[in-house]
Amino acid sequence: MAESGASPLPSSPSARSPLSRAEPFIWLTARVLEQRRFAYHFLDGSPAAADAVETALAAYRNEDDGYGHGLEPDLRGPVSQPLHTGHALRVLDAIGRCSGRRVDRVCRYLTDVSTPEGALPAVHPSQRGYPHAPFVPVVDDPPSELLATGPVVGLLHRNEVWHAWLFRATDFCWSAVESLKTSHPYEIEAAVAFLDGVPDRSRARVAADRLGRLVREHRLAVLDPGQRDAYPVAPGYAPGEHHFPYDYAKAPESLARTWFTDEEIVRALDHLEGAQQEDGGWPVNWRQWAPSAALEARPMVTIEALRTLRAYGRLL
Repeated sequence: MAESGASPLPSSPSARSPLSRAEPFIWLTARVLEQRRFAYHFLDGSPAAADAVETALAAYRNEDDGYGHGLEPDLRGPVSQPLHTGHALRVLDAIGRCSGRRVDRVCRYLTDVSTPEGALPAVHPSQRGYPHAPFVPVVDDPPSELLATGPVVGLLHRNEVWHAWLFRATDFCWSAVESLKTSHPYEIEAAVAFLDGVPDRSRARVAADRLGRLVREHRLAVLDPGQRDAYPVAPGYAPGEHHFPYDYAKAPESLARTWFTDEEIVRALDHLEGAQQEDGGWPVNWRQWAPSAALEARPMVTIEALRTLRAYGRLL
């Protein structure tokens, strides 16, 4: 395993900082929700700004207490979906609002759409008849997916949410994570999100250490951005859809941070900072199937890139 030390030193500020370049891009292209999120995270982290994020997010909520209406751009249409609802929880978590009755109601929705194992499918069959990305197929009896369940379970545990839905969903995630022998980057990201939040920290560290070895052995993270073509792309991914250390360790406190040396993290963050495009936004590297989905995703990717850089001490 790689040795981890102190976090990388902040980079020097430039005449046109990443944040100053990103701001006009957000105002020009982002949905109201991403505009409100950007304002909260980078301009005004006040309770009033958090209220504005919640108000914008509420437009995506349905009567079943799930979220729909294209909140995740690759699933269109009004119906609630686990992926939309997981995204909504991440938005609430990021503004410190992942608690109380709003989350209890979401857990009732999660209970209603869970598989017989008590876990979440990636896509509920209600999506049928509405546009969706070809890489998220709709089936009548979808299986439980760590990809959908892990991030939600980890997030709820981290926020000390207690609900009956969590018991079986947590057991599913432990079984799925500890049985992984082969995987792909998005599933590993979901496993890390689970392990970073689950209460049993000793068990989580052991599981994370094993996943880190899997990631390095199977070259699932680009450790040298200058040699990206030397790293495999997972089956079904877009050409060049690589993952980097910061995709797994989104902040220095993540268990995945110990998978990478300081030098590898610095190189990855330099690559992330350098990926900002001329218009101020970051690119979408997964398969693009509809112009609207790609347009809506770029501001989301841009906000996450800025949050990652800031988490590692890079000056925005």
